[in-house]
Formats: sequence, C-alpha cells, structure tokens
Amino acid sequence: MIDINILLKEYAVARSRTLDLIEPLFEEDCCVQSLPDASPIKWHLGHVTWFFEAFVLQHFEKPFKPFQQEFLTMFSSYNESNVPHPDPKRGFFTRPSLKTTRDYCQNIDERMNNLLREVIEDNMLQMITTLGIHHEFQHQELMLADLKHLLSQNPLNPIYQPKNNLQKTTSNMADPVEWRNFEGGLIEIGYKGKGFSYDNESPRHKQYLYPYQLASRLATNREYMQFIEEDGYDNPCFWFSEGWKWIKSVGCRHPLYWRHEAGEWKEFTLHGLAPLDPSLPVTHMSYYEASAFAQWRDARLPTEAEWENAASKQEVDGDFADNNYFHPRRTATNTSVNINALYGTAWEWTQSSYSPYPGYSPKKSNTDKPKSDIWDIAVGEYNSESMVNQYVLRGGSCITPKQRIRSSMRNFLPAEARWQFSGIRLARDE
Repeated sequence: MIDINILLKEYAVARSRTLDLIEPLFEEDCCVQSLPDASPIKWHLGHVTWFFEAFVLQHFEKPFKPFQQEFLTMFSSYNESNVPHPDPKRGFFTRPSLKTTRDYCQNIDERMNNLLREVIEDNMLQMITTLGIHHEFQHQELMLADLKHLLSQNPLNPIYQPKNNLQKTTSNMADPVEWRNFEGGLIEIGYKGKGFSYDNESPRHKQYLYPYQLASRLATNREYMQFIEEDGYDNPCFWFSEGWKWIKSVGCRHPLYWRHEAGEWKEFTLHGLAPLDPSLPVTHMSYYEASAFAQWRDARLPTEAEWENAASKQEVDGDFADNNYFHPRRTATNTSVNINALYGTAWEWTQSSYSPYPGYSPKKSNTDKPKSDIWDIAVGEYNSESMVNQYVLRGGSCITPKQRIRSSMRNFLPAEARWQFSGIRLARDE
C-alpha cells in the first residue's frame, strides 16, 4: 500500500509542473497543432486531466458527475473503437478556451484530492493514480517537444525561455571519443524492482550478448556536420533503401532544427535561434539518419540489450528537464562513470525494433499489478498497440522528467520521427 501523503504530494507536484510549463505561453500558442504527431498545448493540459477523470473519478467517486460530458471524448486519446490513436485534428479545437481548460484542471484536482483522502486504502485507486502521474510526466515532455516544433515555424523565432546560467560549455571542442568495452555472455534485461514501470519493460528475461563497445559520449554537431560536408546525404551506401527513399521524398539534408543562413549554421532552440554550437550533442535526427551516420563512421547503433546492459551499471544521473534548461549541454567527461551522458541529454536511437519481450502480455506482464478491467483499459493507454514499425530509444533527454527514467525504460518512435530530442550513441563489435 502506498503512503497516501506521499501520493498526494507526488500528484500535486506533477500537476503543478504542467501548469508551470504553460506559464510562459500566450493563449494563442496553446491551441495550434503544427504536425500530425504533435498535439496542442491546451489539448495536453486537458488530456492529462481527462486521465484522472476518466480512469479514477469515473470509477471511484460516488456520485460521479463529469465536469463536461464532451470533455470525456475530446480530450481522450482513444477513437470510437477504444483504440489509442493520435488525432491530427486536435488543432481545430479552438474551444474550450485555455481558461476553461484550466478550470477543468482545477476542478479535477480538487475532486482527486478529496477522493484520495477519503478512500485511503484502495490499492487499485492508488495504482491508477500513480499511472496517471507518470502519464503526466510523459506529456510534460511531449509538450516541450511539440512546442519547440510549433515555435520553429514562426518567422519571429519566438523564445520560450531565455538561456539561464546552467550552460557549462567552456570551449568549442568536445572530449575525444573513447571506446568502452563490454564483455559478452548471458545477461538479463527488463524491469526489476517494486516501483513503477510500464508494461513494455517486462517480463525480465535473458539475452545473450557478444562482446561489444560503446562510444564514451554522444555524437556531436561538428561530427554530424562532417558527415554532411562529405556528402553523407548523397551517398546511398550509408542508407537503408527505405531511408534513402525517405530523404529523397522529403528533401531532408540536415537535422530538423538546423538552418544555414548568411554562410553559417544556426539552430532553433527553446531559447530561440542561436549559432550552432559544434561541441554539443547532435539532436533531432531520424533513425534513418542516425543509422547512416553510424555507417559513415564505420560503426553501428547499439541494440537495446547492449544499451541496457551498460546503463544498468550506472546511476540514473544526467541533464534532465528538472534543471529547466531544455537544451543539450556539453559537460566535461565524468571520470566516475563509464560512459558520459548515458542518461539525459538526448534519447539514444538503438537498432532494435520495438517489439514485445518474450512472455509479454499487456494483461499479465506486470504480475504485481492489480487485475481489473479498469487497470487493463488504463494500461491500454500504452504500449502494446504500438509494437509495430517503430524503433526503441533509451536514456531520456534534456526535456525528460528524471522520474520517468530507469535503465529498463523503453521509448519508441517510427524511423522517420525527428521532432523528439533524439541523438546518436555509436557502438561496434569488439
């Protein structure tokens, strides 16, 4: 049983953080959808609130009365067949206003607080509330990624947040790449513990690894620029055939937010448009681009088992959203860890297709979780419906709340996705 006071505090902190992220925005910023995979900020706010109304209050509050009946549909991530789906038309929701959406948030918060204090020994209630908190962490990250894409479309180059003094770059040179050796053999991957995890992190299982090496740091803007200058986008030898067709069809020539203006490279950031810092980790490239870069470097991307094997040997520590900087930083290599920036900074593409682990079932993969139709529907918000045509990313990024990340945490995106803070960690056979 979860300590109710701890749960109430975690709930309050998560909900307050979402509102803090919205605070710098104009109302006009909050209702526009700039690409089908993104959602308007106002919809995110309504959606994380909807989760608690739909999966907690609707089942546990007596009597239950919806804040507004239509919100249970318009802020849902399900289609009419109860299948999770992205909706490219969310940007058409000019109403309700942001104020009304905030009122919705406040109303549900008050009712959640009352319910959690009244029903303090219901394990199911506590577990679904915990799932809702982690669902909100996920959307806090999505809000920042979606917002960056939206603001990048504006000729005014809007600044979401001015730079703060956390930038630690002291030179324009990154540390040299070193190769860290890992022994092969039979290992175990997957979630181990009694805290929160998603269904796709289980069951824990054995995998065999051959000896391998991982780069000591992420690939940098300078290194990626060399790939461009050496005609990396024009040499089909580095590309999957599908990736080659993709770059030709979309006209892709560089990472998403790079711009070549007046003879110099610039990069759009959540701090506005800035000169491209060659020493920083390169971000916002597709799986196709990450793999092509690795081929150009006579290397490859790691498998997710290789990545987790390395990550399980280190503490979860790095540049996360908690520092409120929201952009990669270059810091000196920490000699107390084996690999720099393994957590945080940028989600690291792996070569592993996103698929279920051996023995996986969305209804039984977490055997310590309570069994009920409510839990199965809530978990349906995740992950099994996405287990096709996607690739696994690991480690989190500079816009990821630290609470989201574990060595077993699996993110997943289609091969062409670039709007997330994705980066490159090279691997090779020993």
